[in-house]
Amino acid sequence: MNIFQLTRRLIEIASPTNSEGEMMIFLKKYLHDLGLTIKTQDISPGRFNILAFKGDPLAVFSTHTDTVNPYFPFSEDDLAIYGRGACDTKGIIAAQLKAAEILLEQNINHFGLLFVVGEEDKSDGAIAANKLANRCRYLINGEPTENKMATGTKGVIRLRISAHGKACHSAYPHLGESAIEKLLDILNDIRNLRLPSHPLLGDTTTNIGVIQGGIQANVIPPEAEAVLMVRIVTSTREIRDILTRTIAGRGEADFYFHYEPALTRVLPGYPTMVASYGTDIPFLTNWGEPILFGPGSILDAHTAHEKIAKRQLEEAVHHYVEIMTTLLREG
Repeated sequence: MNIFQLTRRLIEIASPTNSEGEMMIFLKKYLHDLGLTIKTQDISPGRFNILAFKGDPLAVFSTHTDTVNPYFPFSEDDLAIYGRGACDTKGIIAAQLKAAEILLEQNINHFGLLFVVGEEDKSDGAIAANKLANRCRYLINGEPTENKMATGTKGVIRLRISAHGKACHSAYPHLGESAIEKLLDILNDIRNLRLPSHPLLGDTTTNIGVIQGGIQANVIPPEAEAVLMVRIVTSTREIRDILTRTIAGRGEADFYFHYEPALTRVLPGYPTMVASYGTDIPFLTNWGEPILFGPGSILDAHTAHEKIAKRQLEEAVHHYVEIMTTLLREG
């Protein structure tokens, strides 16, 4: 299959987070047919990571195989291929596979491919993969960067804030305590915070993604909850301390998922960008110095019009070959 056919085939295989099994089976066979040595790592029933390699790898291509919901099938026009996962990351997987084929044709040794599950949720695949024994010096991680070299990627804190009140008839609000009003006060204070910035990664940003609570309009709400995602550029500890002080005991904060920002290497001759989104890189620290690069735009990811430009796909194959050979020479 050429790069376009392979991208279409990968999009045809639905692989939402926690249901990547069919995709991994396809990739395992494809990589085996290339003549690579294959190792799998079970994550949960029906889900596994794949490490494929030739020789003892000094550098690996890597990306995640899961997508967000909802699934929609591929379509295309002269310029782009559309479908769920087109740029995040089915097109990237296809480009890395075609780059591996070229490297094998050139009899290049000591490289591999690491495909993991679960990045769109809590990166359980990457966390497990980081425990695999390896002597890798370079990680070429694939995410949609428009074929630019990312200079870094922001970190993340996800937290759940719960507020508690006392229910009563809404005609007599003085007899109760509104959990929703308490929560709104907390969220308003968070919105007005001046959070840290970084000269390279930019600003810390906060998204109040979910708010829920209350019983009905004529009842003072006894419970309320909000879920926030903070994109951080300094350290999780610093931001956690700021948020804890801001909440000031008015609610309960559950900081249930977090990872640090990461600076990534840039090779000469490539345009650059900053990845304000999350990647598996903070969870793959044992796989060497990270490079973040891939075709497609993050602005198209997770949307109803997700697509990847055909020209970028073709260019990415050659860029991946160039990046890998450069790193292997250095290694």
